[in-house]
Amino acid sequence: MIIAVINSILLSAAPHGAGGGFYNEWMNIPGFEAWKFVNLAIFVAAMTFILRKRLSEGFKQKREEIRADLIRAENEKKAALERLTEIEGKIAQKDTEKATIIARAKAEAEADEKELSDLTAADTARIKGQAQAELTRLANQSRSALRRFSAEESVRIAEERLRSQIDGAVDARLIKNGIAEIGGMN
Repeated sequence: MIIAVINSILLSAAPHGAGGGFYNEWMNIPGFEAWKFVNLAIFVAAMTFILRKRLSEGFKQKREEIRADLIRAENEKKAALERLTEIEGKIAQKDTEKATIIARAKAEAEADEKELSDLTAADTARIKGQAQAELTRLANQSRSALRRFSAEESVRIAEERLRSQIDGAVDARLIKNGIAEIGGMN
């Protein structure tokens, strides 16, 4: 509509006679129709003016959001790297602790093994001593029992021999001699 008004102003200002006027000479070329280009330029200028504030504010806001996201991402990256460093330190510390614990356990196992070996040797020596003492005691008891048995058997055998050799007359004579030795019969 603005273009139509501009167009009518240009046509009325131009003389209709010989010479033709500016519009007819320069602007009225078939297919060119300059008013379309002027209309487009006015439209682009108006849209640029209207939308520039809104778009620039939107772009600024979006730029600030992106900048804030980048700053937050950078901070998160730094925090993650710090946590990673801390965790790696803990892992290295755990490996060191593991090696220390394994070395300590081996040392304790060796000490326990040596202590058990020493205790076993001491117990073995004590048990051998007790067994030797028990064997000695049993041997002495056996010898004593054997002597007693031997003496009893000797007495029994001697008694049997004497009984077989002694008859009534020898018995009476032995009794008489025994009484005489004692001091006689009163």
